[in-house]
Amino acid sequence: MHSQVFSYFDPSPRATVDGGTLCGKRATVQCGISVRGWPTEAGSRSLSGFVALEDATVVERLKSAGAMLVGNTRSSELGFGLLGDGAGPALKEGHADLALMTDTMGEARVAASSAGLFGFKPSYGHVSRFGLVGLVPSMDCCSILGGSLRDIAAVFRAIEGSDDRDPSMADGEMLSSGRYSEKEDAAPSAGIVTQCFEALDPGEQEAFRTALDRIREGGVTVREVQWEDFDLFRATHNVIGSVEASSSCGKFDGVRYGHCASGARNWNEMYLQSRAESFGLLLKTYLFQGAYFQFENYPAFERACRVRARLVKESRKLLGGLDLLILPVRRATVDIGRAETVDRLYDSFSLTLPANVTGQPALSLPGF
Repeated sequence: MHSQVFSYFDPSPRATVDGGTLCGKRATVQCGISVRGWPTEAGSRSLSGFVALEDATVVERLKSAGAMLVGNTRSSELGFGLLGDGAGPALKEGHADLALMTDTMGEARVAASSAGLFGFKPSYGHVSRFGLVGLVPSMDCCSILGGSLRDIAAVFRAIEGSDDRDPSMADGEMLSSGRYSEKEDAAPSAGIVTQCFEALDPGEQEAFRTALDRIREGGVTVREVQWEDFDLFRATHNVIGSVEASSSCGKFDGVRYGHCASGARNWNEMYLQSRAESFGLLLKTYLFQGAYFQFENYPAFERACRVRARLVKESRKLLGGLDLLILPVRRATVDIGRAETVDRLYDSFSLTLPANVTGQPALSLPGF
């Protein structure tokens, strides 16, 4: 059973420090998050046999907070999608209390929703990416899965904060989670994006209305809002994400670490064969898309970057009169486990892309 969930399992986990805010909590990290001495293959043949030389910053901070690391959970290739991912099952089956995993398209939030858990993607630049085997540097984020909001908050407080080793961290003083009160006097106001709601099937709309009724019962004021450019998130993420992925994966050359093809007659042939053998078909397709936009149609990438800037500006304006936006996490009619093409993968995560494109925080609740 462990082999289906973990790529590495520690049968006798121990906390490295006494006390701490996470004392007694068992935690897992995705196999693309470095833990010194543990295999860190990120679900890809391109990193076969690679063992982490040092801890990722988030792992250092988990340990400092008293958490016990029980193992590395399995991952889709370089965290792209959820095929074979073990973070949700690890918590659902009782192997751990908390989990860290990457969120590039919404994977952590969808995994949490599928397992009946809470999932939280922090704001981009508030949690260090040092030690993370990333795919899309401007959208990847180390995210948290847990069984309660209290656990999510405790982990976030433990791992957030500046890190000189990560150039993607926010400049200047960050707003610490410790400044927020757990009890607010005024009832929060929430917006429902009309364009998103109209894209759902009738059955999905009814389920979403039922969930909204529970939100209203909790005192949240909910109203519909218009976001005319909402449909642009998918294409924007696809173009920018594939270009960044294509560039990021250039380091997997089979020379310094990872898979190296055998039988090559020269250096160039070895490099080409290693690259051909290192990635699965789904990721290769994504990398080819990125290479096309990078070398054959660069104006499309530039337009996507301009659209992204507009979407960020629009999201801030929209949230100027609201405390939060409420969106469904996943489509009931889409089988995420069967997403074998890039197009179907984007179908699976069409509702979670906005937070990755804009870099905003997002919390998934069970039942959404």
